[in-house]
Amino acid sequence: MNLFKKLKSPLITLSQEINTTYMRTLSVVLLAAVCLYTSVYAKNQISGTSAAPNAAPALSTPLRNELPIYSVETDQPMIALTFDAAWGDEDLADILAILSAHQAKATFFVSGDWVDKYPDAIQSIHAAGHELANHGTNHKHMPQLSEEAMMTEIMECHQRVNALTGVNMTAFRAPYSDWSDSVVAVAKRCGYSSINQNVDSVDWKDYGVDSIIQTVMQDPDLGNGAIILLHNGATYTRDALDELLTQLEQAGYQFETISNLVYTTDYTIDHTGRQFPST
Repeated sequence: MNLFKKLKSPLITLSQEINTTYMRTLSVVLLAAVCLYTSVYAKNQISGTSAAPNAAPALSTPLRNELPIYSVETDQPMIALTFDAAWGDEDLADILAILSAHQAKATFFVSGDWVDKYPDAIQSIHAAGHELANHGTNHKHMPQLSEEAMMTEIMECHQRVNALTGVNMTAFRAPYSDWSDSVVAVAKRCGYSSINQNVDSVDWKDYGVDSIIQTVMQDPDLGNGAIILLHNGATYTRDALDELLTQLEQAGYQFETISNLVYTTDYTIDHTGRQFPST
């Protein structure tokens, strides 16, 4: 009996050492497999961001912090006038006429619902040489949606504008300027640059003509590469626009569409949302 105990003890120790070694080896193998899978998955996701807008984009949790573009670094006195269009169209003809008088091109972020209600307005914007951009389909708070629902919001608006004009839009602005990492990442996978603004006219608050002009012209962020937010359908925007453009011209600024202002490759975005060329 004592001999059996003496023989049993080393066997138990050896068995424990083998089990420990086995578990450690298995853990290393599993960890390596997970890392390999993650690397390949991430590579596939990143390579899929340049897919055509009409393709069904891959969805996943964002791989890094994402910011929309608030402004663009440039040594040229270029700024972008942008209009969010999700309400009526009663003032649109006047807005287009004022822009034409100043030879100013603008970018109109249109919602899918607005496209359906006012197809003639979409055609007028396009015919006047302005840029059409995506404002989602139903003007929803995008971060509250699933990634699949975000994609639907973006792509349905895209398809409605494309069917009407043949335009493949490339710029997206989230309704209410409500962003999250996921919103920017999903927009990118749909073929879109995410655009916010660094100068808000606050015209939707209906403070009056002078308020709109002063708010824009006195904004400390107004400068080269600024993106200005306006709205059609606001009470005083139409009445303020001519004088606003005059003052911006007198300050030396030229007007560019978003697609002509932003960089689409080889860029970085700092913590303020300002876009810089990488080279």
